[in-house]
Amino acid sequence: MTVDIVNKAPGKTLSTRRVKETAQRILALLDLERAELSVALVGNRQIRELNSRYRRKPEPTDVLSFALGKSFSGQAHMLGDVVISVEKAEEQAEQVGRTLKEEMDKLLIHGILHLLGYDHERSRRDERIMQALERKLLRALGDRKD
Repeated sequence: MTVDIVNKAPGKTLSTRRVKETAQRILALLDLERAELSVALVGNRQIRELNSRYRRKPEPTDVLSFALGKSFSGQAHMLGDVVISVEKAEEQAEQVGRTLKEEMDKLLIHGILHLLGYDHERSRRDERIMQALERKLLRALGDRKD
């Protein structure tokens, strides 16, 4: 499995090695050992621009997913890109009493599930399914707060 991390987040330094290892663990838990994933850590300004361009919502969000969903015979499955605003993650972590690590894990799981086709905005049923899977993965990572 291949996970590429790009860190363009202003301010606080995050361990890209830890983010990469967590993404690899999530993919392994989902039986996606042959998957390829790209994760970009950005600030609120960058994610606001992306959110405005691709979702027509001119405000910063916490995580965006851009699915490729392509497989090549005998090669890895290219999932796509997850973009996380570290600034937004810090804000949300403080609001709900989580650590930044816990919030980043939650956002990484959320973004990867979107790449796999889960969508909490489609229906209440889909939202419950996605939330249950998020909780299961957080528990598997050893993170009890969700």
